Amino acid sequence: MCLQKALVVQYEVEATILRETGDPMLGERKECQKIIRLKSLNSNTDIASLARKVVEECRLISPSRLPEVEQLLFYLQNRKKSAEKKEKKQIKPRDLTPFEGIELDEEANINSIDDYVELLYEDIPEKIRGATLILHLARNPDNLEELLQNETALGALARVLREDWKQSVDLATTIIYVFFCFSSFSQFHGLITHYKIGALCMSIIEHELKRYDLWQDELQKKKKADILSNLKKEYEKALKKYHGLLTKQEQLLRVALYLLLNLSEDTRTELKMRNKNIVHLLVKTLDRDSEELLVLVVSFLKKLSIFLENKNDMAEIDTVEKLAKLVPCEHEDLLNVTLRLLLNLSFDTGLRSKMVQADLLPKLTSLLDEAQRQIAMCILYHISMDDRFKSMFAYTDCIPQVMKMLFDCVEERIDAELISFCINLAANKRNAQIMCEGNGLKMLMKRALKLKDPLMMKMIRNISQHDGPSKNLFIDYVGDLAAQIGLKEEEEFVIECLGTLSNLTIPDLDWELVLKEYNLVPYLKDHLKPGSAEDDLILEVVIMIGTVSMDDSCAVMLAKSGIIPALIELLNAQQEDDEFVCQIVYVFYQMVFHQATRDVIIKETQAPAYLIDLMHDKNAEIRKVCDNTLDIIAEYDVEWGKKIQSEKFRWHNSQWLEMVENRQMDEAEPFMYGDDGEPFLQNGDILERPDLFYSADGIIPADGAISPEFFTDFQNGDLLGPQGFPNGYGQMGVTPARPATAYGFRPDEQFYYGYTASR
Repeated sequence: MCLQKALVVQYEVEATILRETGDPMLGERKECQKIIRLKSLNSNTDIASLARKVVEECRLISPSRLPEVEQLLFYLQNRKKSAEKKEKKQIKPRDLTPFEGIELDEEANINSIDDYVELLYEDIPEKIRGATLILHLARNPDNLEELLQNETALGALARVLREDWKQSVDLATTIIYVFFCFSSFSQFHGLITHYKIGALCMSIIEHELKRYDLWQDELQKKKKADILSNLKKEYEKALKKYHGLLTKQEQLLRVALYLLLNLSEDTRTELKMRNKNIVHLLVKTLDRDSEELLVLVVSFLKKLSIFLENKNDMAEIDTVEKLAKLVPCEHEDLLNVTLRLLLNLSFDTGLRSKMVQADLLPKLTSLLDEAQRQIAMCILYHISMDDRFKSMFAYTDCIPQVMKMLFDCVEERIDAELISFCINLAANKRNAQIMCEGNGLKMLMKRALKLKDPLMMKMIRNISQHDGPSKNLFIDYVGDLAAQIGLKEEEEFVIECLGTLSNLTIPDLDWELVLKEYNLVPYLKDHLKPGSAEDDLILEVVIMIGTVSMDDSCAVMLAKSGIIPALIELLNAQQEDDEFVCQIVYVFYQMVFHQATRDVIIKETQAPAYLIDLMHDKNAEIRKVCDNTLDIIAEYDVEWGKKIQSEKFRWHNSQWLEMVENRQMDEAEPFMYGDDGEPFLQNGDILERPDLFYSADGIIPADGAISPEFFTDFQNGDLLGPQGFPNGYGQMGVTPARPATAYGFRPDEQFYYGYTASR
């Protein structure tokens, strides 16, 4: 909108009624203003001549103020253009620009308001003219207070809108525009509520959207008819009419939605709008092509989306699919507000899934090099949080782009959004391999070690967890990582270095040499003491010990250093923490594979007793690791083997034993047996429960007269079960590989020395 220069003259009008004697009887004073538009003022204008002309033609200005007029004109002529540029803002919801149909040949005057109101009682053309004149007054904020006092004018406008809005789109648009001017100021919202303009606008919008659907249907019918009859004139004529109607309708929708957006500042009013289905109306409007209307609609949806109920409404309909069509677009404001709305919606897991289905991944990736990079990256970060979608990034240009951003960053600390996104991406194996291509891993390690950046090291740690070619690349950096452990680096950085080393379960890696060269054993032992460091660091130390214990010589070295008692002490201190318990038990599992450390654990510590206590832990991972560790101990130590078998027997038959104990206590109660001495069955008696007499393998007789020694005989091959199991509780014929981590156990996996009886 082009800005026009003008002088504003403020003046007072005083009217006095005189008595017959000439004395004043009644008087009234009113403040007014006149705008003198300076259309001819430019850089070449003669200021002195123009000033004289203004004073001559405007009798309100005294000739004595000619120098003051000249000074003002000189200021307007030389005012810097930058000031004008500042006025040119981006199109935002509150910047409602004038539209076609509100132009007037005459200048509206606040003193003639009563005449304008009279026009509202005439036919439609006069009503439009009267409403337009009032609108010109309302567009000047200085007039709003005075218009507010004129209840007749506002009441007439509200009545005409309510009765005649279907008869004229121009009339409805103009009157709503008047109330929109009031809605721009919070103190006038009560006025709009009083006349129920908001509810009326909702009805108008709903009606107009239905009309739009009818127009679309009619246009399609005419198009098909013209194709069949080979005539294009009728369709072209209908299309021209349709575009004219569409332009006027979009003006009406725009001003009505602006008004509702202003009113929605009050959350109670917004709730009323939601109850009237505002979200569905807005989403339906997303089908339009008008960029200014779309900016408004998406801005409104963005404001609504911060409330759960509104977000759920958007999730029920195809909101994401329609928004995806707007990305990317050439209109910068529309693209920006659309991405911000998508960011709000991306906190919802289901809506993230819809974004992927709508093919937004490559579209958002294409924006990483543009002005909207940060918002696009935040949305991509949210999508990357779901494991289902991580692999899809490998089929876009996203990973090379973010890697380039990482390496081009000159700041010591990388943007949190960028590095967090990279950390998520690195959790996928294929993504990690792409990151390592060329000198990728080398560049990452170089930057992380130079800046001691814990977040970048976390990204490297995620890369190191994947088996395959990418893991083998880390052999070159084991020394660099191990060198960070002994140094007094930030604890957060050391945790990530330890975690990365713990992931390096590589057969060719000589862990004994690493431990000796970097003197890591004292560090590991010292940091096993409860309270010696933060729990996160202590846990990483335990995991590291579990990894290096796979090596025979390392396990012996650690056992001789006294690490096993330290682990038991830590187990006592952290017995409520499942993660600690699982990892410590896994260290025992690794160590019992080696003769030297097995003897230490069995004969010199109470580790087996702790493991027996943990056999029936509620955590499935702990039970799996614990069972398989005990199986190996039972194979190599007869005494502990009997204790373990006895405990397993007791646990598997605990219900039966409990029933027997209860019966022994209640033998004297005659009601348990009938007159003939037979057991009396009632309420599903326990004797009708054969599942309590048989184990899962069906090898315990019904009389329950089997001792734990039965299992010893069976293990030695003296007995066969009813199914003819040759080695049901003995050594397996095939030795499967040990799991590389504490989470490598599968419930259906047969281990080196396993018991097949289920609990």
